[in-house]
Amino acid sequence: MQKDIEIIKTSGEKVKFSLNKLRSSLMRTGANNKVVEKIIDIVRDELYQGISTKEIYNRAFALLKKEKSYLASKYKLKKAIYELGPTGFPFERFISAILTYSGYKTKVGELLQGKCVTHEIDVIAEKGQETSIIECKFHSEQGLSCNVKIPLYINSRYQDVKSHWYSNSNNKTTLTEGWVVTNTRFTEDATQYGKCMGLYLLSWDYPKDNALKDRIDRLGLYPITVSTLLTKREKQFLLSRDVVLCRDLIGDVFYLDHLGISDIRKERILKEINSLCNP
Repeated sequence: MQKDIEIIKTSGEKVKFSLNKLRSSLMRTGANNKVVEKIIDIVRDELYQGISTKEIYNRAFALLKKEKSYLASKYKLKKAIYELGPTGFPFERFISAILTYSGYKTKVGELLQGKCVTHEIDVIAEKGQETSIIECKFHSEQGLSCNVKIPLYINSRYQDVKSHWYSNSNNKTTLTEGWVVTNTRFTEDATQYGKCMGLYLLSWDYPKDNALKDRIDRLGLYPITVSTLLTKREKQFLLSRDVVLCRDLIGDVFYLDHLGISDIRKERILKEINSLCNP
């Protein structure tokens, strides 16, 4: 019966409900089969024509949270990245942190001279003798996509910087790649243009098996906004102090103490974070 149910996405688009998609998103949290099937049975019984993806998400989230809070934290990863906003700066620092844990030396918000003009680059990443310049396109609202205009614009900036790169004697590395990183999805045209021009594109679900969500899960590098136990005010305080990753709090409770969080609650928060970062 669920095959005939139409659900409404955040963008307003109507699509057929997919049990496999729900199962996959639940399995990604690390929940065992018994928990996953229990939640699927409940959600399936509550489906109706025209239900929104938000309603399905909220129900599954609440059921996961009843099981274990860190499972719910993993489930809300996509939403948590949106919560890094409204400006894109915390997202830039988040991408920088992910690359740092992947062996890059990174700088955020640096000025680089191009052949024609000066450019402020979101993230500069260096590994060995190679340097990549990375531009981040952050959306604070769900349902938006990164269209071809974005990689077109970013490629023009990359080419301008590259034209001047070797004129600067301070640049000891090879400028090898321009990146476009977004927390949403690329349109088909954007992906096609990126491939054609040799840009590296990274989005929530692209490239396959090495997308943003895959890297975060693989490395255990969850943004502080995934926590189900910290309040919105506490998360904003931590972000304002450049604490972007949950991992940043492991072994360093200074900021939790500064927030005046009780010992009992602090213990619960750190248990959740340890379960997230060290599954």
